[in-house]
Amino acid sequence: MKDFKNVMIFDHPLIRHKVAILRDKNTGMKDFRQLIEEITTLMAYESLKDVPTKEVEVETPLEVCTQTKIVEKSIALVPILRAGLGMVNGIHTLLPTAKVGHIGMYRNEETAEPVPYYCKLPEGIQNMKVILLDPMLATGGSACDAIKKLKDLGCKDITLMSIIGAPEGVEKVATTHPDVKLFLSTLDRQLNENFYILPGLGDAGDRLYGTK
Repeated sequence: MKDFKNVMIFDHPLIRHKVAILRDKNTGMKDFRQLIEEITTLMAYESLKDVPTKEVEVETPLEVCTQTKIVEKSIALVPILRAGLGMVNGIHTLLPTAKVGHIGMYRNEETAEPVPYYCKLPEGIQNMKVILLDPMLATGGSACDAIKKLKDLGCKDITLMSIIGAPEGVEKVATTHPDVKLFLSTLDRQLNENFYILPGLGDAGDRLYGTK
């Protein structure tokens, strides 16, 4: 896969360690959910470094000083249902007041194309920094459709965070939406004939919620 200026793939031993456990088919639902949240929190440190900030005066026990704070109501988290929900708490750990919207899509098993079924977003989202959450970036179809939906609503500052990605999906998002930053924990080898990521970790939604 060629290099894209809008794509960052993490290379950190803590993330690699947690992804190794995440992939294991013997990792149970509780631990899987916790690992998704922990990896998301680790990724957020870099992914959110360009959030809107302002300078404020803070009075310490000794004097008044100028500090930087994140602008209130400036960030919206938008998980792609249902697996994206597993990443929300990982960012809420750091930014508990971030607004949350939801975009629901499921994959047509015959065509592998995304089918939208739900959309509920915070008021004024077009003026916020939007963090789109989707743990598995396979074909890139759902992510691209969600990004288009957000752009159609007037959103201009969009970041996509995914934990596992296939080259096919990364390339599709990076070329279709070159203005969107993509942060990826791990780049996997390829998609199989059923459009699942290899080596991957199976169906993230099923492993998060104990369904099949």
